Amino acid sequence: MQTPSPSARPHVVIIGCGFGGLEAARKLQRADVDVTVIDKTNHHLFQPLLYQVATAGLAAPSIAAPVRALFRKQANVTTLLAEVTGIDPAARSIRLGDGSDVSYDHLIVAAGATHSYFGHDEWSGAAPGLKTLADAFEIRRRVLMSFETAETTADPERRRALLTFVVIGAGPTGVEMAGTLAEIAKHTLAGEFRRIDPGSAQVLLVEGGPRVLQAMPESLSQKALEQLEKLGVEVRLNARVTAIDDSGLEVQTGGGPDGAPVQSYRIPSSCVVWAAGVAASPLGRMLGAATGVECDRAGRIKVEPDLSLAGHPEISVVGDLAAAMSHAPGKPPKPVPGVSPGAKQAGRAAAANILRRLAGQPTEPFRYADYGNLATIGRNSAVVDLGTPFGPLRFSGRLAWLFWLFAHAYFLIGFRNRVVVMWDWASAYWSFQRNARVVADVQGRSES
Repeated sequence: MQTPSPSARPHVVIIGCGFGGLEAARKLQRADVDVTVIDKTNHHLFQPLLYQVATAGLAAPSIAAPVRALFRKQANVTTLLAEVTGIDPAARSIRLGDGSDVSYDHLIVAAGATHSYFGHDEWSGAAPGLKTLADAFEIRRRVLMSFETAETTADPERRRALLTFVVIGAGPTGVEMAGTLAEIAKHTLAGEFRRIDPGSAQVLLVEGGPRVLQAMPESLSQKALEQLEKLGVEVRLNARVTAIDDSGLEVQTGGGPDGAPVQSYRIPSSCVVWAAGVAASPLGRMLGAATGVECDRAGRIKVEPDLSLAGHPEISVVGDLAAAMSHAPGKPPKPVPGVSPGAKQAGRAAAANILRRLAGQPTEPFRYADYGNLATIGRNSAVVDLGTPFGPLRFSGRLAWLFWLFAHAYFLIGFRNRVVVMWDWASAYWSFQRNARVVADVQGRSES
């Protein structure tokens, strides 16, 4: 069944209500168009704080907002809870999971990214990644149940594996996850067990490259390493994971340009978290096949300077799904990083270009404004790299941590969420407690 536009006005369909999709819809709020937002979940997720749900620092509703509530007052928006299973550019229609079709005049694809296990998808069961609330619930369950099982385990080797937590990948998510796990072991759970000492837990951060936070300047990378080690995290650099199973992982070192001998060893662990790689949503390759537009190795579809597809100006792709370039005047094009500010800016730019097309005006190339990077390591520890008109501003430690706190609270969706998150953070700071330590199902996925 074909679902037409709600009226005779131009119909803009947006696939995905992440940062890019949300900003695109908001940009069209006062436009004389009908907008349909399609997402396979019913909520917008503030992913930069998802690791705090996984580590019991925040409850899920604090970083998520119902999609329908976000557009309650935007009369030109219709929201559909559905999964896109096909796109027909020739017919300008989208096939949904229930078999129905949605027609469009203009399409913005903002389906985001998923985990990449570099060709080893079989690792996903033993080492979950962190992209959705379901992922966060599962990681939280595994972390908390590792301590609970260790309390009832008599075998010292088994107990050691249960109290060894491994995070693979030292990007922002991996660094934040590792630092928080160390805080949970040493502070949050202190005094709550009688047969084990949670503080004896070992937290390992395994990185295949030569340093942590490789997207940041080397000076801040070193600061982050020092702060991680101060928290008790053991960082292993130039360590490549070669195998993962339910009882641990295999790691290989050496073999680099320095000619170091190749060595392999095993880390017994019952709780491994994957933070090493991302890939574009499968919708990228689906769209590439339908339009004849090339995708890169990560599955991101290559876009024109105005974020549209070659030969299909009515289709725009933004966020992690797009291999986009920033086109600043007088400068060579630069790749747009896969971060939330990039997705937000691209969503607004794609929507603005649709309005230009409707007005008969030429579109404009996308220009990304890089405001810098920041990552928190743990209590009173963070690194900040800001872009300013006067050059980069870089700092670390307590001041950077406070900056990180207020910046993330500011960008949360909704006043209530900002207040609740700030209250939870203040409470956790003074009490060392994490109030979201609830597991609904010790065998499967928790749901709150």
